[in-house]
Amino acid sequence: MSSDFEGYEQDFAVLTAEITNRIGKVPKLLGDEKKQMVSNVEKHLEEARELLEQMELEVREIPPQSRGMYSSRMRSYKQEMEKLEVDFKRSRIAYSDEVRNELLGDDGNSSEIQLIKLREERAHLLDNTERLERSSRRLEAGYQIAVETEQIGQEMLENLSHDREKIQRARERLRETDANLGKSSRILTGMLRR
Repeated sequence: MSSDFEGYEQDFAVLTAEITNRIGKVPKLLGDEKKQMVSNVEKHLEEARELLEQMELEVREIPPQSRGMYSSRMRSYKQEMEKLEVDFKRSRIAYSDEVRNELLGDDGNSSEIQLIKLREERAHLLDNTERLERSSRRLEAGYQIAVETEQIGQEMLENLSHDREKIQRARERLRETDANLGKSSRILTGMLRR
């Protein structure tokens, strides 16, 4: 089951990278190209939502003792999905600003240059914000892995402690058995001498 989940994870990672790439292109395109890109991103977002649903179903099938690790991954994927949807809305706002200007016939050269500069600045800010959020998600994922590793280490230490106790008990039984065998041997040799 975890292999299915990991397969979905890989598909989700590829899909979200593609969505991020396309969202970044939306404000820079014009006319029909932009409409086509917006439609394309909407389809990809729907695919990503469906993948998340599949991943959730897989998590429900995983035994409860292993489910915690996968649940924390799901939370981070859902956060990533929400961020993508917010970024897409922002890029569509830029798209609707351009459509509004086209409809109003705002063809002034200076306002067009300002609009281009504003779009570039907006795109730059969005890129920086996206990088920061990715770094935050990576740090959070790293922290989750560290916590999970610590839990696994604690479980292993507990298992080793239990095994040690079993070995010590077995060693005590062996000593008792050896002592009993020694007594039996002395009794038998005494009986043979008589």
